[in-house]
Amino acid sequence: MALFALLLAARLCHTGILWAEEGLPMAAAAQMAHGKTLYRDAWFDKPPLLPAVYLLWNVRDGVPLRIAGALHALAACMLAFLFARRLWSEREGYWAAGLLAFFLVFGIPSAVTPLAADLLMLVPHLAAVYLAFIGRSFWSGIAVGVAFLVNPKALFVLLACAAWNPRGLAGLALGFASANAAAVLALWWQGALIPYYQQVWQWGRVYAGDTFMEHPWLNGFRRIGNWLGFHLAAVVAALVFWFREGSPKRLPWAVWALVSIAALSLGLRFFPRYFFQLLPVVALASARGFALMKGRHRAAALALLLVPLLRFGPRYPILAADLFAGREHHWQDVAMDRDSRSAAAAIRAISKPGDTLFVWGFRPEMFVYTDLPAAGIFLDSQPLNGVPADRHLTQSRSVAPELAAANRKALLRSTPRVIADGLGPYNPELAITAFPDLAPWLARYKEVARTKGYVIYVLQ
Repeated sequence: MALFALLLAARLCHTGILWAEEGLPMAAAAQMAHGKTLYRDAWFDKPPLLPAVYLLWNVRDGVPLRIAGALHALAACMLAFLFARRLWSEREGYWAAGLLAFFLVFGIPSAVTPLAADLLMLVPHLAAVYLAFIGRSFWSGIAVGVAFLVNPKALFVLLACAAWNPRGLAGLALGFASANAAAVLALWWQGALIPYYQQVWQWGRVYAGDTFMEHPWLNGFRRIGNWLGFHLAAVVAALVFWFREGSPKRLPWAVWALVSIAALSLGLRFFPRYFFQLLPVVALASARGFALMKGRHRAAALALLLVPLLRFGPRYPILAADLFAGREHHWQDVAMDRDSRSAAAAIRAISKPGDTLFVWGFRPEMFVYTDLPAAGIFLDSQPLNGVPADRHLTQSRSVAPELAAANRKALLRSTPRVIADGLGPYNPELAITAFPDLAPWLARYKEVARTKGYVIYVLQ
């Protein structure tokens, strides 16, 4: 109960915020709630279970979303407890659950709070490796299959499971194939299989193969160093475990750690949320390390938890105080989200039943805040200008110009009543007005409102 109270309190401080990484799956889920079929009727470049999860609480943001996040984090902690208890004893189980909960609270807010792909994969990731360890190979494969339908990086979890139970490879493969075969059949039955392949895998390959970093490996080493610094207590304890445990027990741990590092390095972006791939193995290994340490050595290692606590802890009371006082958060990290809420209020004031919305830029939270269905299939402008959202505020080079041009032709067949350009004010070269092939289509619209980050148009 204490862990859940910590997880819930921390997440409730973010009830007035919708982070970018959860905006897109929520927007896709909102279209599903409006009766659209994912991929066929709504462009989405992530696997299908990710937006489907949000349907469990009716695609609501605020308190329901944060309660769901706390329950998900608690489930991960419970799995860590069960795994560590089975590996060693109940003492290590409590260490594992406590450490995992701590790092799911005291970390970079935009990573630890959003219930997005990398964090959502944490539960099936832990479940899959645990099931492999106890010899339930088929169910381990099912768990990896579920993880894969949330995040493609689950393929690396498959390798970790094989290392924990090499004799169960047939069952593991069968379970993984069964889960994905069911998903493929469902997509085929809905007429969404080919669009799924195009959006998730073709576009995903383009995105992963083109990093916007000038020196990606230098950036990677810096971000890995930052992560190790904030998790230094766990890293030290994990090293104690590594050097004190016998060598025959090291192989599955080494494979799990190495494939996790490989997964978070994919695409050479090293975003903080990618490190959730590594957190389970570090949390479990460090739980054993803390249990092995004694006296002042354990106290010294625990003192290192002050690093993330002091860095990230003060933000929670500030957010809580803002919520209780009913005032806006004055925090640069959420400035764009505040602006989206203002623009959504302006759109709600001019919209009427039956209206549809098109959002230019990567501002999918607008579909959540306005509750308007999308006009056409596009929920953001990445597939329309070919510039991924990780760079489009400052860069304008398209990574897929032919695909973008073809998608813009499809856009011309839609007739939204409201258009919200949430990119042009930040990067005029990518404003919706900067594309000549859209000019005749856009000429039917009149600008009716502006905020700091939006230009809003209405069909005349």
